Amino acid sequence: MRKSILMLLCLLMPLHAAAQAYRAENWLIVVPLTARDFEVIEDHGAGARHIWCAAADFAQNVLGLPRGERLFVKTPRGPSVSGVGRTGVVFTTDPERVSGDTGQSYSVTVRRAGENLPSHHARQFCLDRQIELEDF
Repeated sequence: MRKSILMLLCLLMPLHAAAQAYRAENWLIVVPLTARDFEVIEDHGAGARHIWCAAADFAQNVLGLPRGERLFVKTPRGPSVSGVGRTGVVFTTDPERVSGDTGQSYSVTVRRAGENLPSHHARQFCLDRQIELEDF
């Protein structure tokens, strides 16, 4: 009996963890790691602008951070810390947790720790996928 219960718990644990993930408006998955750190999982050929968009969406809609709050790349694009075999970028809202230079950035790279943008700037990249009727 104990073995069956343990087996059931082992099977349900990944489902519980997956339920905590957030799907950003551009369909990228964002996984909360701590109260101030989260990881954006790269998918479908997403580039830096898509990743920044998902980070800002999560920061504003889930964490409830003000639009002017800066987001920092804590761990640059590389192997995911939350999902084996995936690629991700870890962001933080706490500049003290970043090991790289945190001078103001105007770049949209996710390949260097310390890169940062205000969340309202990063959220503008979400507009890239919107098509206006006048565009046709």
